Amino acid sequence: MKKERAYLLLGPALLAVGACATVNPRHDYDRAAEHITRATGQAEVYRPDDDAAVVARVTSILEGGITAEEAAQLALLNNPSLQASFLNIGVAHADFVQSKLFSNPSLFTSFRLPDGGGLSNIELTLAQNIADLWQIPVRKRAAEASLYQTIQLIAREAGVLASDAKAAYFRAAAADRQRAIAQENLAIAQQLLDVALARQQAGAGSEVDVNLARSELLDRELAAHTAELAALEARQELTVRLGLTSPLGELALTDPLPVPVPLDLSVDELIAVAHAERIDVEAARNAVAAAEARWKEQRRRVFPTVEVGVAMERGERARGTDRNLLAETARATLDAGQLALPSLDPGEGQDTDFIIGPSLGLELPIFDQNQAQIARAEFVFQQARKLLDALIRQVTQDARIVFERARIARDVAGDYKDRVLPLRQTNLDLSREAYQAGKLSFLSVLEAQRTLLEARSRYIDTLRDAALANTDVERVTGQPLSAVLAKERRLPDPPSEGTEPGKPNTP
Repeated sequence: MKKERAYLLLGPALLAVGACATVNPRHDYDRAAEHITRATGQAEVYRPDDDAAVVARVTSILEGGITAEEAAQLALLNNPSLQASFLNIGVAHADFVQSKLFSNPSLFTSFRLPDGGGLSNIELTLAQNIADLWQIPVRKRAAEASLYQTIQLIAREAGVLASDAKAAYFRAAAADRQRAIAQENLAIAQQLLDVALARQQAGAGSEVDVNLARSELLDRELAAHTAELAALEARQELTVRLGLTSPLGELALTDPLPVPVPLDLSVDELIAVAHAERIDVEAARNAVAAAEARWKEQRRRVFPTVEVGVAMERGERARGTDRNLLAETARATLDAGQLALPSLDPGEGQDTDFIIGPSLGLELPIFDQNQAQIARAEFVFQQARKLLDALIRQVTQDARIVFERARIARDVAGDYKDRVLPLRQTNLDLSREAYQAGKLSFLSVLEAQRTLLEARSRYIDTLRDAALANTDVERVTGQPLSAVLAKERRLPDPPSEGTEPGKPNTP
């Protein structure tokens, strides 16, 4: 009976060992934050276990307006979709912890009562599946690779979000500038109408000139309304990226559109950076490793259950009541060869058998040899390798087009600044002088002004496109632009507000 109690106490001991496994993904959150910082250059990242500090930091950043870098930081802290994705790390960590755990032991018992009463026959078996000994290592490697892949994919998602937040910021800043230019153009159109009216009153102008000026003023009024709506829509996109619900007009953007920066590297160097630094490329490589580990795990599951343990059996004991004393006296007399009394011990001759020893349980792979799961895991492994190859090819071509987009956007912005705007400004000045001298029609002046105003608006678009090309470089390389550019290179200072070249003079 002491042995029985010892084996019955083994179960709680095993439970105590299993209870030591805890799920705490804090370290994995730290790993994700390190990857995100490397990809974005932002040191502050959302953590699921620090919501109160995140809210306080977001409030602090919003005070006094935000820059493009602060927009990226806000997105990394406050975007609810990214916050939800972070919880996938906890899920993957829980799977990793589960992969290291042994299967629970099995306890089998039975109680069979003897005919006529008495102590029951007891059978007790405690067994443990030892197949975990060769399955846990590969299962753990697969779960660990999946966990790291999850961390990398979330870091990649955060990097793309930061780039998208900057892009939305630049689009909103460009829309704000377009709205301001639309108001300036409206004032210029009003001044042109005043000039036409003054010439008509002086007898040098016609009603046609006045009507043309009024039509131009009406067009500029409509353009101002369109620019106002475009600015609000651009801010709506930005606030969604940042996870904000405040009114659209309350968010102040303090950074102007940046001056285009040349990329001092070749397209091959840009491709090399993308291949080396893109977190999703590394995650795809980890997906291949995880799929290979799962394939090996399934190959080891031909014998999914091999249980060893201890089995114990105690024989039954019949009830010692309703004794036949005459029969027992006769039996005792015959055994002794002389008159003898029956035994006074009612249990004598009814010893209980107690048997204990090892047990083995094995699932025989006769019908199911796990061949389907092995084949499935191999297909997944091959698929992961193909997906890695597809991603590398996609990254290569993305880097090529981004390089060309950045180069062309920079050249176009430079042409508008250095050639188009000065030429159209000069043309407008000459047209006005000739019109006031009566040597040129009002239509020519109106056309010269319209082309300059359109060029001013287009120049803002080129600055926006160049800024968006920079965010594309960050997205395709998985690195902040400062890390892609040469370290010793100093970025030029951005222009101050209202200094776009080619701004027309008032008539």
